[in-house]
Amino acid sequence: IFRRHTLIMLSSPSIRKVAAMSRRLRSSVYGTSVRSMGHSYSFHIDTPDNTVETHFDFTTENYKRVKSILGKYPTNYKQSGIIPLLDLAQRQNGGWLPVAAMDKVAQICEVKPSRVYEVASFYTMFNRTKVGKYFIQLCGTTPCMICGSEDIKKTIEDHLGIKNGGTTKDGLFTLLEVECLGACANAPMIQMNDDYYECLTPKTTIELLEACKKGNPPSMGKWGSLPMNGQVSCEGPLGKTSLFEEAAAPKVDGSRFKDGQVDPASVKAHMAY
Repeated sequence: IFRRHTLIMLSSPSIRKVAAMSRRLRSSVYGTSVRSMGHSYSFHIDTPDNTVETHFDFTTENYKRVKSILGKYPTNYKQSGIIPLLDLAQRQNGGWLPVAAMDKVAQICEVKPSRVYEVASFYTMFNRTKVGKYFIQLCGTTPCMICGSEDIKKTIEDHLGIKNGGTTKDGLFTLLEVECLGACANAPMIQMNDDYYECLTPKTTIELLEACKKGNPPSMGKWGSLPMNGQVSCEGPLGKTSLFEEAAAPKVDGSRFKDGQVDPASVKAHMAY
């Protein structure tokens, strides 16, 4: 639990008691079982490789990115870089955020650690426990559910031998059912790491998993996703029916950017605030 900028560690038995009490309370309130989406706890659980003493620092190459990220904000608003810096730390650390990485971001942004903890525990894009090399987020919201997401979920669980929220013993896959991922037109679908695989069937799902096991996941299509049924993006059976030409990019007055640089602190003055 984060309180007064100090990380308080709870023992595993305490965690289980809290979780059990929470489930009983919700069940008594709603009178039915509660659908679990596998969201991580909002508090920290100490593990051997994830304590406040664990070392983390950005690589030399990533420090260049840190400088670029902070350069987008006025010097007195470094905290605006918390989210992109957490994302950078997560990518460097194999897809998850240890407490030490959050503390490093707090140090760079010159804020109290609790300000970073509250961001990392609020957004589901941040994983505060280890995930597999291929982090599968399965959409289980209504459009996907109607189109067969439960079948896809069962296929993944049976093929990999894990349940929702679990990770394979080899650390290759983690499965997590999540809420809407915004690809309803191509349901059912999953997000694997950064990539969207859509229009899934049990057969194509197994093919995708086997390709990942071989270290060769299918490449994304032109539009940044891959429908697994052969269609292009979200085009229907009639193909493309509109937007046949690419829109022209808006013209930008080059004189606005002296020497190619913009001081973020001067933006309000340029906008006559």
